Amino acid sequence: MSPSYRAGMSVEDQCRVCKEIRRHTIIVTDGDGLPMRVVCDHCGSQHNFRGARAPASPPTGGPSATPSPPDASETENLEQLLRRVFHEELGLTPVAPAAKWIGGRLVLEPGKPGVQDKSWPIEVFFKKIVMLRNRLRTLEQQVNAAEIPTELKLKLQGYITGCYGSLTSFNVLFAEEEDRFRSSK
Repeated sequence: MSPSYRAGMSVEDQCRVCKEIRRHTIIVTDGDGLPMRVVCDHCGSQHNFRGARAPASPPTGGPSATPSPPDASETENLEQLLRRVFHEELGLTPVAPAAKWIGGRLVLEPGKPGVQDKSWPIEVFFKKIVMLRNRLRTLEQQVNAAEIPTELKLKLQGYITGCYGSLTSFNVLFAEEEDRFRSSK
C-alpha cells in the first residue's frame, strides 16, 4: 500500500528547470492521495509530479519543514545590515561635508606660469580625507589592542595623535563637530 500525501508535504522529484532531483512541495494530490502537481523548493518552478524517486522521508502532517534558500532581496538586506553594523563598530559612519562646500571645487593653481590648474570636486577630496581619518582610527584601535610593550604603544599613539593634529586644517570641510580631527582626546 502506498502512503497517502496531502498538499504541503515534501517529496523528491526531477525538477524540469533545475534538471536535478530536488525536494518539492506538493500542491495538488489525486483522489488516492498521490502527488499530481509540485513546486520545486529550490527554483520555485511548478510541474506535474513524475515520481522519479521515492519520497525522501515519510509523509508528515504539515507543510515542509525544509527552509527555502533566501531570495536576493533577503540576502541584500542582510548584507546591508552587516555593513552598517561593521561601519558603526569601526567608526566608519557616513560623514557629510559642510553645506557651503557641496558642489564646490578644489583648485590647485601652480606658481609657474603656463602650467595648467588642477581641480577636483570638493566631495571627492572630502571622501579621501574621511578615508584617511577612518584608517587612522582603525590603526589606533589596532595599536591599542596589540600585545606590544607599553613604551612602544605610547610612542605609536603619539604619532597617531600627531597625524590627527596635522589634519585639523581640514576640519573646515566637516559639517558636524564630532566628525572633525582632534589632536587630543
